[in-house]
Amino acid sequence: MSPMDLAGVLAPIPTPFDEDGALDTTRLRAALTRWVARPLTGFVLLGSNGEAVMLDELESDRVVAAAREAIPAGRTFIVGTGRESTRAAIQASRRAADLGADAVLVRTPGFFKTQMTTDVFVRHYTAVADASPVPVLLYNFTALTGVNLLPAAVSRLAEHPNIVGMKESGGDIAQISDLVSGTPDRFQVLAGTTPTFYSALGVGCAGGILAPACVLPDACAQLFRLARAGRDAEALALQRQLLPISRLVGGSTYGVAGLKAALKIAGYDVGMPRLPLVPAPDAALAAIRDALAQFENVTI
Repeated sequence: MSPMDLAGVLAPIPTPFDEDGALDTTRLRAALTRWVARPLTGFVLLGSNGEAVMLDELESDRVVAAAREAIPAGRTFIVGTGRESTRAAIQASRRAADLGADAVLVRTPGFFKTQMTTDVFVRHYTAVADASPVPVLLYNFTALTGVNLLPAAVSRLAEHPNIVGMKESGGDIAQISDLVSGTPDRFQVLAGTTPTFYSALGVGCAGGILAPACVLPDACAQLFRLARAGRDAEALALQRQLLPISRLVGGSTYGVAGLKAALKIAGYDVGMPRLPLVPAPDAALAAIRDALAQFENVTI
């Protein structure tokens, strides 16, 4: 059995920065206090929506420490510890564990793209999992990294007792199905894209790590419940309703800037993106407002 149950919806929490680009852990704790009151399975800090690549190691540790203060025991707390080198990923995973992370989410290295073979990935993740004091989740996000962690590699890695699952941020349902069918039942695959979340659950995903869950946690959790209950027509209708906001906050349109803008509209204060990212343009704000207007009780 897996040491944790990841079934449900987890929110990939953005990292707050002030107007000068400084890390703001006070804002982070305040926002998390509200998120923990919502029906979310858990929280992912320092992922791609957390602008993790923009932080140095000391800042990363401050984020983990602040989040641990705000997230109660019993709510899954996952920290992104992916780095380009195996050594750095191990060090980050150990520090995150020391600071209270329940598990770590390790993105694929991608700078040396042509050399990132299945054997390289297996060696990298095996070393991280051997050294990590807490369970490891693989993280595949080809659109950002330019590399693909193929089912053949995942099938081998899923045999490691300390590798308990993965986040697959691609929308290829065939690949997601292969990931689920090629791994043991204890290995939990989490979807990372809202537009294909219902379909991903249908082929065996345990849940999802979804950007819109930061803004619309109740709706995303309801989609999971409807799909699990076999209430297909209602689940599909809700997924269609979530599509516009998912494209604005989780996709390639406005990305992190769109997520932070949507959260501001919804009453959360998570500051600005860190340069070179810039705030979402006015056109985005109007589109986000229209998308959120389809839901009741957005501001909590």
